[in-house]
Amino acid sequence: MICKSFKDKEKMRRAGRSAATVLDRLCKLVKPGMSTLELDELGGELMKEIGVKSACKGYRSGHRVFPSYTCLSVNEEVVHGIGVEERILQEGDVISVDVCIREDGMIGDNCRTVPVGMVSPELSRLLKVTEESLYLGLSQALHKNRIGDVSEAVQSHVEKAGFAVITNFVGHGVGRSLHEDPQIPNFGKAGTGSKFKKGMAICIEPMVNMKSSQIRMAKDGWTALAVDGFPSAHFEHTLLVDEGKPEILTIPEGYGEAEDFFTSKLAEVA
Repeated sequence: MICKSFKDKEKMRRAGRSAATVLDRLCKLVKPGMSTLELDELGGELMKEIGVKSACKGYRSGHRVFPSYTCLSVNEEVVHGIGVEERILQEGDVISVDVCIREDGMIGDNCRTVPVGMVSPELSRLLKVTEESLYLGLSQALHKNRIGDVSEAVQSHVEKAGFAVITNFVGHGVGRSLHEDPQIPNFGKAGTGSKFKKGMAICIEPMVNMKSSQIRMAKDGWTALAVDGFPSAHFEHTLLVDEGKPEILTIPEGYGEAEDFFTSKLAEVA
């Protein structure tokens, strides 16, 4: 587990802000009738516009190479969806927009699930609960707390609402590489696992299914799907571990200071 230097923290703050700006602007472009390929290409254009590169496009897993600038997962697609011309967004869908960028050698990684037009009340509740669980998890990512403190905060909130936490994918450390130690599950017991240390950079990312936590892989080898076909939601921030409050790095321009942003989001949960 790597605690970042002062110089690397500054680089990560810039990368986080860039990733958040791309994500925020891309989410505002989501509308019925557009294809996920169109949305992905817009993401690539936004990255080029602000001078950063996708950390997704070209990412290798064994012999497979990820082809898209962003991960775009619609409805029952849990994570790592690929933008394709055939997938047209419909009124009432939800889409998880996952933006990972590289800037000056460092990664910024964040995700948000947004409605496509008007969605059902139950879908709105799924998105709300999943986002709330992210901030409850973030509140536990403090110096000398343990990984299990984050895990239980997420899991208990999700399951109390009647939804299911995905267990196949977890949060992680981040920095010069997209995935670093430690792994941070969205399920577990408080007081267990390794201790967080001030200066660690991590991603917390609850992935929540409406019904079952079981997944299967699509034929493309990347996209994870809910086995039961019900919708899923995914929210993520990159942060620096600190003593009093975590420092969220993936806050877009115009949303205020990190501490105030986190305080207001946590207050919404209460």
